[in-house]
Amino acid sequence: MIQSTLNERKALHVALIMDGNGRWATRKGLPRTAGHRAGLKSARRIIEVAPALGVRTLTLFAFSSDNWRRPAEEVKLLMSLARTYLHQERQSLIERGVRLSVIGRRDRLPAGLVDEIETTERSTAKGCSLHLRIALDYSSRDAIIRAAAALAGDALPSQDQFGHLVSATAGIAEATDVDLMIRSGGEKRLSDFLLWESAYAELWFTDKMWPDFGPDDFRTALAEFHRRERRYGGLASVA
Repeated sequence: MIQSTLNERKALHVALIMDGNGRWATRKGLPRTAGHRAGLKSARRIIEVAPALGVRTLTLFAFSSDNWRRPAEEVKLLMSLARTYLHQERQSLIERGVRLSVIGRRDRLPAGLVDEIETTERSTAKGCSLHLRIALDYSSRDAIIRAAAALAGDALPSQDQFGHLVSATAGIAEATDVDLMIRSGGEKRLSDFLLWESAYAELWFTDKMWPDFGPDDFRTALAEFHRRERRYGGLASVA
């Protein structure tokens, strides 16, 4: 029983809304692009420490479907940063046993970025220390709508069956519920991110902008998570 509990604590799914890059840069008198570059460095630091902290799956919200509304130059930079990250970090991910998957639509992404995604997914497929999922052109509502459309005329599915279908329509190989959702930047909302998977997620918010978010902040969030009691609609445990 003790070993089972320990194993459960080592299989966490943490989702991160990496908010505040642009505001961080603006407050420092820098272009917003500088904030996105700094934010990428923060993401690297969290990815590196996640496995040792008991995180088995880490999902990063890198670009939402709504982000296409941003200025063209900013969007172009974000696509370029994603492509550069995949190209430069691929070998490091392989060596550290990190499996990478990209979730969301791919039909609107630049062809060069899609090539890097597919190459990196194939190259890291055997990684087992951490499943790193990056959400690009992702909308949870879109995934749910697509799943519902695929079921038109069929018998009512179970929650697990529908969850797997939602995952499949978002390009996710398997359904996995979120244990802890972290959002930086001071905002307190989910912003169309993993809505189905986060039905029972614990939420943790910080006013820190994402470029200032580091491993110590990640540890603090995880420590708070482990202090909470997750009842899933049941009653509190009795000592």
